[in-house]
Amino acid sequence: MPLRIKPTVDFAFKKIFGSPENDIALIGLLNAILDFERPIEAVEILNPFSYQEFSDSKLVVLDVRCRDSAGKWLNVEMQVSVYAGLIERLVHYACRMYVDQLTVGGNYALSNRSISICLLNRVLFRDIVQAHHRFQMLDKESGRELDNAIEVHTVEMTKYNLDEKTISKASKLEQWAFLLSKAQDYEAEELKQLLAGIEFNTAITTIETISAKTRDKSMYDQREKAQRDYEWAISGAREEGREEGLEQGIEQGIEQGMEQGMEQGKLAGTIQTLELLLGDAVSTDEELTKCETIALTTRIAQLQQRLRDRQS
Repeated sequence: MPLRIKPTVDFAFKKIFGSPENDIALIGLLNAILDFERPIEAVEILNPFSYQEFSDSKLVVLDVRCRDSAGKWLNVEMQVSVYAGLIERLVHYACRMYVDQLTVGGNYALSNRSISICLLNRVLFRDIVQAHHRFQMLDKESGRELDNAIEVHTVEMTKYNLDEKTISKASKLEQWAFLLSKAQDYEAEELKQLLAGIEFNTAITTIETISAKTRDKSMYDQREKAQRDYEWAISGAREEGREEGLEQGIEQGIEQGMEQGMEQGKLAGTIQTLELLLGDAVSTDEELTKCETIALTTRIAQLQQRLRDRQS
C-alpha cells in the first residue's frame, strides 16, 4: 500500500532531515541544492528533532538549522504557503545566523557563510519558469562575490518535471523534489527503486517508519490537521479578498495608485490573516475600516514581527 505520509508536513520533514541519525539525508539534500565545488561531508544539527517540539507547538514547524564541517551555517525549511514578506524573512534569518556567530569581542574576519534555504510547495515567482534561485551578495559590475557573507535559496518544487518515468535520470534536486512532493503516493520499495542512493534510502525508511509506528503516525495526523488549518486560514483570507474585489489579496501587498477604500480593505485582510496565524482574536471589518491607513500599516508591521519571532 502507498505510504500515505507527506514529507511536506512539518513532523515528517523534521524527523527526516532533523534527526541526527539521518544526517546523510540532510547532507544529500543540501548538496543537491547548493552544488558546492567541495560537497558537504558532515553536519551538526543545531535544533534536532524532538517529540516535545511538536506536542507543544500549534504553529507549523518546518526548519532545520545546522553547521557543516567547513563552518558554514545553514537553515533549510519547507513552506507550504507563499505569503507577503517571505523573501524578506529569509534574508532576515540569514542575517541573523550571520550575526549570531560573532561573540563579544570576536573577530569579524572569522564569520562564516550563512545560508537560508526555502523549499516551496507553491509557486513563488510566477513570471519565470526557473525553479531554483540563488541570491548572493556580489558586485553587479564585476561579478565579484562576497564569499563569507549571506546567501538565500528558493526552490519551487512544483516547477520541476516530476515524472516517475524519467525521475531516475533527473538531477539530484529534481529527485528530492519528487520525493518530497509524491512520497505519499508510493510504496517504500517503489520509491527505493526510483531513487537510488543511501541518502534517499535513509529518507524513505524514515517515512516508512512514520507510517507504521503508532506514536509517529498519531502525531503526524495531528500535525497534518494543523497544517490544513494553517492553509485554510490563508486560503480563506484570499477568498475573502477576491469576494471584495481584491484580486490578489495579501499576496500582492499594497500597490501604489489603488483607491483608498480598496487599499484599506487589503490592509484589513492582511491584518486578519496574521491574527489567525498568531491565534489572536480576529478584528472585525468594522473595527479595521475605522482606522487610518498609517495605523493599519503599523499594525501589520507589529504582527509580522511577532510571527517572525515565533518562527525563529
